[in-house]
Amino acid sequence: MSKRVPWILLVLLVAVSMLLSACGAQATQTPAAKQQVEVFSWWTGGGEAAGLEAMQKVFNAKYPDIEFVNAAVAGGTGTNARAVLATRLQAGQAPDSWQGHAGQELIGTYVAANQLEPLNFLYEQEGWLKVMPETLIPLISKDGNIYSVPVNIHRANVLWYNPGILEKNGIAVPGSLDEWFAAMDSLKAAGMDAPLAMGEQWTAMHLMETVLLASLGPDKYNALWDGSLDWGSAEVKAGLEAFNKVLTYTNSDAASLTWQDASQLVVNGDAAFNVMGDWAEGYFKELKKTPKTDFGWAPVPGTAGTFQFLSDSFVLPVNAPHRDAAIAWLTICGSKEGQDAFNPVKGSIPARSDGDKSLYDEYLQSAMADWAKDRIVGSLAHGVVANDSWKNEINTALGIFLTDKNVDAFQALLVTACASSGPCK
Repeated sequence: MSKRVPWILLVLLVAVSMLLSACGAQATQTPAAKQQVEVFSWWTGGGEAAGLEAMQKVFNAKYPDIEFVNAAVAGGTGTNARAVLATRLQAGQAPDSWQGHAGQELIGTYVAANQLEPLNFLYEQEGWLKVMPETLIPLISKDGNIYSVPVNIHRANVLWYNPGILEKNGIAVPGSLDEWFAAMDSLKAAGMDAPLAMGEQWTAMHLMETVLLASLGPDKYNALWDGSLDWGSAEVKAGLEAFNKVLTYTNSDAASLTWQDASQLVVNGDAAFNVMGDWAEGYFKELKKTPKTDFGWAPVPGTAGTFQFLSDSFVLPVNAPHRDAAIAWLTICGSKEGQDAFNPVKGSIPARSDGDKSLYDEYLQSAMADWAKDRIVGSLAHGVVANDSWKNEINTALGIFLTDKNVDAFQALLVTACASSGPCK
């Protein structure tokens, strides 16, 4: 027995040593990585980036244990970002949430490809159906399922004008297409070569959709997108002819200008009018311009009482890498606190009906009032009414038209586009 005791002690010592080593190793292990959410957008500069940062601060305060990863990609209207996103999705590397335009850009592209989760559970959980306008929900839904969380509302059909130029020439703010044509004829007679400032091609599409709305009215305009109005009809031709006439008042260097360049022509006094979304007002504020003095606003002539909208929204992809964190982000996107932090900085209005109006400037308060009472229709250029394929075909036809100005040929191409990618097929 006495000879065996030291061996037993030795075994016990080894066992204790191994246990202590294991405990020490466990104590010095690297802590688990912080949970994160990767948010993909095209907000990289100006009020857009500042607005995202403001909403991120709200997110960080509520979810301090989740790291916010900003995966923004620069590019006007999201063109570059969406190309990068398409590559990532094809490679199976989806971000946790991404920005898109509410409507057919999301429904007809990502929902159609079964890449998004429905968000009905979140709308019910957060009570959003009580504060989101009834007219908005069908535009972000398919087959009873809601697929995005709108963080804002922008208005497309805004006519920006230079008050000093109109006053100097005795011109009232036009309320109809005919009044607009007469005003621009007067300005041309007074020596202004291009009374209407326009930029690159997407701004021409933006202008076209507002002129079609003015010419057709909201019912027939909506009928274009559900297939109940023939793109080959006389009504559509009249709208395209009105658009062709509008183009005769624009600057010859439009293709080389950004939307900011075109907007600046108005506040600099080199043009009287510009049709652009209300993000232009944010740009004017960056330029330190004074509302009602350096710039004014009105609905595009012929569209009073109609609010042509677009909305930046965020989605929940199928198999999101960090699904719980993505849902946390979406709750902030749809919250009153998140939207009221984001929109006054971005230069847009909240999608919710209960935003704090005192936080918004004079123009945005007027937009909030119109959003609450006007007829709502969607934008083509900004993804609401047409899926990507159809919009791209329209854009190709528009590019040809901007060169040859042949209305009949343009209309024929639009008929073909509807038959190929739209509801006419």
